[in-house]
Amino acid sequence: MAADAPIPAARRPSAAKVRLLEVADELFYAEGINTVGIDRIIAHAGVTKATFYKQYGSKDALILEYVTGRDRQVRESLTDLARTSPDPRTTLRALVETIIADTSRMDFRGCPFLNAAAEFPNPAHPVRRAIVAHRDWFTGFLEQLLEEIGHPAPGAAADELYLLRDGAMSGGYAGDPIAATSALTRAAERVLSEQSQNA
Repeated sequence: MAADAPIPAARRPSAAKVRLLEVADELFYAEGINTVGIDRIIAHAGVTKATFYKQYGSKDALILEYVTGRDRQVRESLTDLARTSPDPRTTLRALVETIIADTSRMDFRGCPFLNAAAEFPNPAHPVRRAIVAHRDWFTGFLEQLLEEIGHPAPGAAADELYLLRDGAMSGGYAGDPIAATSALTRAAERVLSEQSQNA
């Protein structure tokens, strides 16, 4: 291709492909990945089996697209949150508020990544690798914010905040969401106060 040739635009996914992923996203999250069969997704999406296999080829490919799609949503949301917040400390507090809001939704079923990891125990499986990549990115995002506010140990604090987030998401679904999110808020404020004491 010539150096001055235009870069071809990325092809938009077909309406059928988008619909299949929307249905899979809803059902996988609500009921579990392994309990939802392809025939049910096809029926809910209103497409033929041939269309499904043309668009995804297999359920495994659809599952991976579900996980990577959720990852993309989180990355875009948090990147936008950081860009529109006045400072990193505000971003971190807004993130905690977002987690609290998630646990109060009627359709909340916990963390989709933890749920998916529980269904795919093999660490070499592409779904598990996608989950690890998501968690690595999220932890790095937190570490960057903590570094910007001058936290004395941003890496360790990022790990702690992410585990607190895991606990709040799990506890908020399996137990008392108010207790889980209250504990998250208190612990997050403690992490942020470590910065002010050591700044």
